Amino acid sequence: MQGIAAGEVVLHDARRSLRRTARLEPFAIGVFAVTEEQVAELLGEAAEHPRRPAVELSWLRAIRLCNAASEWEGLDPAYTYDGDQVTWHVDSDGYRLPTEAEWEYACRAGSTKPHYGPLAEIAWTSADGVSRPQEVGGKLPNLNGLFDTLGNVWEWCWDLLDPARYGDYRVFRGGGFADDAWSARASTRRGGPPRATHEDVGMRFARGAFDGPDVAQGWSAAEDLERASGDDPRPSGRTPRR
Repeated sequence: MQGIAAGEVVLHDARRSLRRTARLEPFAIGVFAVTEEQVAELLGEAAEHPRRPAVELSWLRAIRLCNAASEWEGLDPAYTYDGDQVTWHVDSDGYRLPTEAEWEYACRAGSTKPHYGPLAEIAWTSADGVSRPQEVGGKLPNLNGLFDTLGNVWEWCWDLLDPARYGDYRVFRGGGFADDAWSARASTRRGGPPRATHEDVGMRFARGAFDGPDVAQGWSAAEDLERASGDDPRPSGRTPRR
């Protein structure tokens, strides 16, 4: 895990043509994406490719892996859940998914450009011609010392993608090994259903406890409800809410 200092990041909501500034308290985030080896240790099984990022992880399984990692180290789990309904206890210092604001802030490492370095040197993308995730740490890190935040595999975040449009879809960020430069950008947002799995979507652990109830690190439950109301314009040609 790498400690990240307090700061702020500007987030862009393309559908609503809005920008907002999220102010962040210090937190910690994984130097690498969670690997097959880490998942195997938590589940008590063998890893076929220990140093590759773990993929085919649904958002809900990622949540459960966070809790398993917390319990492994004797920490209070960050999440409770009832079926598909997950509650983040923001005062817990256990392992969790980063918020979208934390992820982008940690990825950018002070850069305001789409990429924090020459893409060929920092990210596995379609330009490399690979057909599967590559071992973590094979390209250069950003100035926070984090590897593969762009390229290799997308990474689940805590936040809802766009609740008025996509219901319970959750955000993933960063681009994957089969994506071009347009997708492997610090600001690109995509997402999927919490039970869906993808061959190029994994996760990265975060940690950090905060005082506010149902609000922390650029996210708030109240804002989720407001965005789900659907009173703002919906451009044509977008995937409908399911």
